[in-house]
Amino acid sequence: MTRIGYACINTKLPSPNRTCRLKNATPDKILELSSTNLEALQSIVEWNAARGIELFRISSDVIPFGSHPINQVPWARILEPQFARLRAFIGEKRLRVSMHPGQYTVLNSLRTEVIESSIRDLEYHATLLEALGVDESHKMVIHLGGIYDDKRNSLKRFIETCRALDRRIKARLVIENDERCYTIADALGASKAIGVPVVFDVFHHAWNPALERHSLRSIIQLAAKTWSKRDGRVKIHYSNQWPGEPAGTHSKSISVRKFLQFYETVHDLDLDIMLEVKDKQESVLKLRKFLRARQLCAA
Repeated sequence: MTRIGYACINTKLPSPNRTCRLKNATPDKILELSSTNLEALQSIVEWNAARGIELFRISSDVIPFGSHPINQVPWARILEPQFARLRAFIGEKRLRVSMHPGQYTVLNSLRTEVIESSIRDLEYHATLLEALGVDESHKMVIHLGGIYDDKRNSLKRFIETCRALDRRIKARLVIENDERCYTIADALGASKAIGVPVVFDVFHHAWNPALERHSLRSIIQLAAKTWSKRDGRVKIHYSNQWPGEPAGTHSKSISVRKFLQFYETVHDLDLDIMLEVKDKQESVLKLRKFLRARQLCAA
């Protein structure tokens, strides 16, 4: 059965990504904000579970400056009571959480310091997921990086960096096609080289296509082959273009008509679908309503 989730914030609840300026990031301030963000995250997962939403992407900013050298706070130990509460709830409700390091996490940069900073960022994300007590099916999604005027060698550099990653990071890593640089074909090739799963982004594929002889369904099935039992359910990303905005801009809300057209082609596949949309949980609830109606009509 298909599950649908959303990313980072719930528009009806406090944000789990409160932060401060670097100059104000004292240990006490970092702990205060981290605690507040964990409380907000607790509220979100409880809200989701009460409505049957089992899939959620956690904001990278739950712990302010989580991978920055200024943050030397042993936050996982100090905030263990809050992590324990989250851990118990996520486990009891069988929720699936994930994270998506941002645009500055680039594993194929030409600059060594950027790669080192990116690896620290992945270490932070892995530590947060470990503090939540979730297994390796709860993933960290990253893009393949930049091209730097030499796509072949840039992709090779990405693969070499990934091969050298610590196992605790690599075991949670998932790679995604993007809308400009690397297609789903590139991602599948990298997956074969480094042994990590592929998240197929349907929206990015529309702007940066590959495997033109394949349907969306068959591409999802190709991506599905990169997922092992340990990796959990196959996951994809879905979004729509915001009309009038630059190419690749996620829409305010998911188009029910377009989603249902897509869903008709994949409804029998065992998928987790992460919506990337501005109205967050509202689109999930809207689609769930229409899908329930569809199931009733088919019964």
